[in-house]
Amino acid sequence: MERRGTILITGASSGLGAEMARQLAAAGYDLALCARRTDRLEELAVQVTTAHPDRRVVVKALDVNDHDAVFRVFREFRDELGRLDRVVVNAGLGKGQPLGTGRFDANRETAMTNFVAALAQTEAAAEAFRAQGSGHLVMVSSISALRGMPGNTTTYAATKAGVAHLAEGFRAEMLGTPVKVTVLYPGYIVSEMSATSKATPLVASTERGVRAMVAAIEKEKASARVPAWPWVPVGFALEHLPLPVARRMMG
Repeated sequence: MERRGTILITGASSGLGAEMARQLAAAGYDLALCARRTDRLEELAVQVTTAHPDRRVVVKALDVNDHDAVFRVFREFRDELGRLDRVVVNAGLGKGQPLGTGRFDANRETAMTNFVAALAQTEAAAEAFRAQGSGHLVMVSSISALRGMPGNTTTYAATKAGVAHLAEGFRAEMLGTPVKVTVLYPGYIVSEMSATSKATPLVASTERGVRAMVAAIEKEKASARVPAWPWVPVGFALEHLPLPVARRMMG
């Protein structure tokens, strides 16, 4: 298959990031993959290049909370691959505790990884896109970003709302230029970070969920709730129902 460009994916060693790498390689993209666990990245690179020998896959260790390393690694990827056509800000953390229960440490870690580290990744991507004159930022938010969430999800949902607004602000600045921005709002998709380990009518398999994400990426949609069923109507309900009703939906 003809090469279609280069895509950098953070948090690519497992879950949604790893499956995005597989599907995007199959679609014809060369890959820049980074995560903390390089052993898993290397295994993934072997899988991808075995299935698609014409694909180029470069892997690097990266802890996104090391902000200087984020800029260095993104620049190294760009130098090695020639350019970065797309950057998927995917690395994230799902832990959190109810507010006021003595676990500020867990909520702070979630906030630092999901927002401050995402800011560093967005800055590094934007730096590359400005230098190139083009590019496509893909921000992985969450359906939980659409409404304040209770319990263990409160801080997580707030960070995902924050990164969605961060990306939308960059889109507003780049309107009319060759730099595009997509915000993805995944619903419940089976992954290592999710609380469930099997698909159900409301929980998509990793493959199906990521297929919807990749389709939105390739169409360069401004935003997408994925998979569309049931998350387009559920997302609408979360945004517009009175809080007591929405609270029951949130569980």
